[in-house]
Amino acid sequence: METLIASGLETLSLTSQIPPQAAQQLAQYGAMLLEKNQVMNLTAITEPDKVAQLHMLDCAALLNCADFEDKTLIDVGTGAGFPGLPLKILVPSLQVTLLDSLNKRVDWLNEVAQSLSLSNLSAIHARAEEQALVKGYRDAFDFATARAVAELRLLCELCLPYVKVGGCFLAMKSTDSRQELDDAQHCIKLLGGRVEEIVDYTIPQTEIVHRVIKIRKVAPTLKGYPRRWAKIQKQPL
Repeated sequence: METLIASGLETLSLTSQIPPQAAQQLAQYGAMLLEKNQVMNLTAITEPDKVAQLHMLDCAALLNCADFEDKTLIDVGTGAGFPGLPLKILVPSLQVTLLDSLNKRVDWLNEVAQSLSLSNLSAIHARAEEQALVKGYRDAFDFATARAVAELRLLCELCLPYVKVGGCFLAMKSTDSRQELDDAQHCIKLLGGRVEEIVDYTIPQTEIVHRVIKIRKVAPTLKGYPRRWAKIQKQPL
């Protein structure tokens, strides 16, 4: 796994800007993921090579979309830690908050962070729509990320409230997300965002193309958002 990751990072032209131990740490994280996955549902991807490519290198590609040095990031609905934990490994100065609604996943993520000696990383057990109302979280982060969590209108309402004005929400999507983006235009504007860029990239060593929708926060999110989850689902903006 480590060799594949190292090769992929080189393909992404990231080798010169990441720590020398990054590939080894990502491989260690991948091994811990596969081991824990035997007793907890963390990923449907169970082959080491695929974990290297479809998890670690997919997340690493975000480094070509934004500058994370000395920034703050919240990863909403982080699941097994993607993309927040790989980004932390690749950019040690990045302060990362991993947010998930399942406590046993959060406990495991904290164990991984401790095993890899990652500082300025916390995993918290909370619902995204509730935590966004907490002081110190709302309008507080340079970046919010979400990967394979929900449809874009729902994601924007969950994630944009966390982003400070001038910061970005990075939505990791498939390349067939154009309709989602069209449907979300009103929602994005209402919540204080503006689509800045759409970046398509090929995951190294594969023919799979993924997309990052980069949404800049240009105005504070109005009070009253995010709404309760049942309302968000029933009546998307």
